[in-house]
Amino acid sequence: MQPGVTLRDLVHAIPLYAIKKGLLTVAKSGKINEFSGRILEIEGLPNLKVEQAFELSDASAERSAAGCTIKLNKEPVEEYLKSNIVLMQNMIANGYEDKRTLQRRIEKVQAWLDAPNLLEADKDAEYAHVIEIDMNEIKEPILCCPNDPDDAKFLSDVAGTKIDEAFIGSCMTNIGHFRAAAKLLGGSRDIPVKLWVAPPTKMDESELIKEGHYANFGAAGARTEMPGCSLCMGNQAQVREGATVVSTSTRNFPNRLGKNTNVFLASAELAAIASKLGHIPTVAEYHEAMGIVNKDGAAIYKYLNFNQIEEYVENAKGVTA
Repeated sequence: MQPGVTLRDLVHAIPLYAIKKGLLTVAKSGKINEFSGRILEIEGLPNLKVEQAFELSDASAERSAAGCTIKLNKEPVEEYLKSNIVLMQNMIANGYEDKRTLQRRIEKVQAWLDAPNLLEADKDAEYAHVIEIDMNEIKEPILCCPNDPDDAKFLSDVAGTKIDEAFIGSCMTNIGHFRAAAKLLGGSRDIPVKLWVAPPTKMDESELIKEGHYANFGAAGARTEMPGCSLCMGNQAQVREGATVVSTSTRNFPNRLGKNTNVFLASAELAAIASKLGHIPTVAEYHEAMGIVNKDGAAIYKYLNFNQIEEYVENAKGVTA
């Protein structure tokens, strides 16, 4: 991928390229959606971390697909499952129920790790459609415009749009996105829009607090929500009526985030930059801001491997593997 281009941009490239091929239309009259009811099979990114793969597979629902698979190498799957064994052992140690169910899952995961084997498509598999996306061609972010997750456009098509609020959260985010957002805010005080921050899990929240990123969110005047769905759920908190919003939520259907709102879907990085500026950035503004993230990407996008976090490893001791 080109510098500054994120996996969320690849998520939005799927409908954009489908529109180009005539496989998807935005207009509701005579709507075409060749994804509907089908399985998306994504290949070409075998070294993605599992957390990154979730970002792609979660968005298959917005395509009205029946499901999604992503072909990964064994190594990232093994890394993720080893981490999850320690997480489940912690759950048992902390009294989560049902202990027997968790223990059976641990045993099944360990059995797979002892003899790892991944499913893959048959060599002669035939597909309804094939969409090839050359990431070298994508040099700027892709957003989905109000209020339709199919209405994908390049940043340069919507740059300069004034925004009122921004939301960083939902299952489309992981801990790296919040580190990136905190870096991009850079200690800014009282940013010109209302920023909502809701990490997907308590574990993410705990690590982000320990690493000091919540201090940046607080300085900016961000509203830090309880970990979970928050605005994305559509029936919890809502933005103010009529607001224009940049959001990392899964979808932007009319009135979902708030009454009469106009919601752009974008990456956490773009949402953070827009919240600091008060408008959707130009391509130049975006890339200038992303310099700090590009420079320190390895540390920013480090995922939660519980088997490498001392407190989780210690707490898991004594729980049968």
